[in-house]
Amino acid sequence: MKPLRLAATLALTLLPMAAMAQDKPGEGVTVRPVIQPLLEEMFQARLVFRALEDLGYTVAEPNEVLAQTAHLAVGSGDADLFTASWNTLHDPFYQEVGGDAVMTKIGHLIDGALQGYLVDKASYDAGVHSVSDLKDPATAARFDTDGDGKADLAGCVPGWGCERVIEHHLDEYGLRGTVTHNQGEYNAIIADTIARHAEGQPILYYTWTPYWVSGALVPGRDVEWLEVPYTSLPDGATGETTFGGKNLGFAVDSIRVVARNDFLAANPAARKLLEEARIDINDISAENKLIADGEDSSEDIDRHVSDWIAAHQAEYDGWLRDARAAAMN
Repeated sequence: MKPLRLAATLALTLLPMAAMAQDKPGEGVTVRPVIQPLLEEMFQARLVFRALEDLGYTVAEPNEVLAQTAHLAVGSGDADLFTASWNTLHDPFYQEVGGDAVMTKIGHLIDGALQGYLVDKASYDAGVHSVSDLKDPATAARFDTDGDGKADLAGCVPGWGCERVIEHHLDEYGLRGTVTHNQGEYNAIIADTIARHAEGQPILYYTWTPYWVSGALVPGRDVEWLEVPYTSLPDGATGETTFGGKNLGFAVDSIRVVARNDFLAANPAARKLLEEARIDINDISAENKLIADGEDSSEDIDRHVSDWIAAHQAEYDGWLRDARAAAMN
């Protein structure tokens, strides 16, 4: 074969390979994610995983652990990324396992996440507007479910991070003597709370958004957020805690991806994707409502991901386009 013809043949052979390298910059790389065992966080995690797979990455089956352990897994090198790190709430977990020296909080996957304490509308209208009101034994007894005279707060699972804030508040606001922080499997606790509300009984509980509970107990209709007397967060944390004119006591937060620095350095396409990926908090709440209404299988959640991508195709394609460009630089 003549040299010119041979060169042309080789060029034509290499063109598809070059195109594949540009289209799938993650080819040959396995990403090791870690997630929490919460159905309500699967949608956003799988959306990120789907985008990584569209970039050619292989996404390993994620290990399921609570938030504190998830940060430890990334910090110690047992995982590459965690998709549900609350910027302020989980910062102590982030710092405890190495912080910026070993990993990075990247992008703002979900903005505007809330946490706080709520009571039923009847109790609110009767004058229970602040957690400080619960210092009064007679007011606290309104929310007593076990007969010990103290208010029973449906609270936070140990290891989530919110339990640290609640425990801090009980001391800071002088509530230890009148409020019991009930902890356990959250869905069971909140199911009992919702059942009590349906029976017309007073309720006191902690929750967060995005989450399906605020679709079952709607703030402003069924329940109301309580205020705290002033901002006080554990571990010296700071943040804006006011929402809708009320000081909720928890930072209005962003849910971010935490990823290992060595993984990000070796994978500029993945880094760019994680920087750009955004999901509207209302989309998360809507998907969580589908889960609460029975669309809770793995196949259902994968379909929710596909439906979201189809409804936001241009935006999603933009993430991939920019990620591929980053890999070429």
